[in-house]
Amino acid sequence: MSPLASPLPVVLDTNVVLDLYVFEDPALRVLHTALEAGTLVAWAEDATLAELGFVLASRHFLPGRNMEGRKTALERYRASVKLLPPDASGPALELPRCKDRDDQKFLLLAARAGAAWLVSKDKRVLSMADRRELPFVILTPRQAVARLGAQALVAAT
Repeated sequence: MSPLASPLPVVLDTNVVLDLYVFEDPALRVLHTALEAGTLVAWAEDATLAELGFVLASRHFLPGRNMEGRKTALERYRASVKLLPPDASGPALELPRCKDRDDQKFLLLAARAGAAWLVSKDKRVLSMADRRELPFVILTPRQAVARLGAQALVAAT
């Protein structure tokens, strides 16, 4: 296995961002470290940031957690991503449709940003992982962590 090109462009779905920046899931520490170190570059756009903001602002999301902590998580994520301008053009190709229309924006962002990976926990997005016509790989967070670990092993040898 050859080392990953650095920095590797990725797109993270909302649930992955929540695991990284709100819940600080220790199983994803390698992924968070790679983002901080610049090994991975996460891409976002207005629509994906709006979805994250909506979830964090919802009174149903972690009702016992103070709003200031939620705002801080959003600010930390916003500060760590590259924002794709609305007029940015990506490859001119027809992407397959996700069964959940709300998740189509992540597929489009990954294609437009030239992402190598779309990291998702969504079952409907993950069900598309075997689609050959996608110009990126769809991975679970744990698969992304495993690939980063394999890269570190290759780099160390």
